Amino acid sequence: MAGSMASFIGMSIGSREMAATMSIQQVMFFRALVGLLIILIVARKLFPEVRQMKMLKLHLLRNVVHFTAQYLWTVGIVFLPLASVFALEFTMPIWAAFFAWIFLKEKLTTPRIIATIGGFIGVLVIVRPGLAMIHPAAGLVLIAAAGFAIALIVVKELTRHCSPGVIVVWMILIQLPLGFVAALTDWQPVQMVSVPWMFVSGIGGLTAHYCLAQALKRLEASIVMPVDFLRVPLAAIVGYYAYSEAIDLFVFLGAGIIVLSNYQVVMTERRRVR
Repeated sequence: MAGSMASFIGMSIGSREMAATMSIQQVMFFRALVGLLIILIVARKLFPEVRQMKMLKLHLLRNVVHFTAQYLWTVGIVFLPLASVFALEFTMPIWAAFFAWIFLKEKLTTPRIIATIGGFIGVLVIVRPGLAMIHPAAGLVLIAAAGFAIALIVVKELTRHCSPGVIVVWMILIQLPLGFVAALTDWQPVQMVSVPWMFVSGIGGLTAHYCLAQALKRLEASIVMPVDFLRVPLAAIVGYYAYSEAIDLFVFLGAGIIVLSNYQVVMTERRRVR
């Protein structure tokens, strides 16, 4: 999960730099295109398993839902303050715990519930969203968060039948044509300054989803996902050093709440296993 969070932040920085010279649809397309190039170079040994087309319908479901959620999330980025988008997006671990309880029959224990709620409170302390959350686009971000959670639950199910590497390969193979069709609706001239950021974003996207699939393969979703709340304070720290974005005491206070919430569930689960 630490690798996943670091990769997601790297992907976000690369995507943000790309968006300065091209459309959001192009950002999504080139991110997937770079992912395909990397897979062709370093992951060709996965192709025999891919050709088996195991759980293909589930792969299609996961990636169509994930791609749609990404688009709705991007709409929120355009119309809402980032603080509001972060707060709404990070209802996702709450949705994930709920869906894992319904579809995967995971236990929704008290420590896991406390960790999830505590993590969300920590995010609210950091971003302190305002009245902008009433904007109609906020509803789209909430739908996106639920979509991300559904995609994550499907990944958890896929890890029972497919390797994490193959899950990532199918993500690229399915989302690349979807991104290409979307990019054609708002194509902008590609500038050379964006090329390095394509690789930052593409590599980050690959490693983020690979690490996340590895984590879900080893632990239940309701344990893994509250850790993802830490991405908010980490992103705030990166924003401070990379873009001189303001950072204050609330970032560290919120991060402390998130860490303590996750620490108590980890220690409880460890005692339960013993």
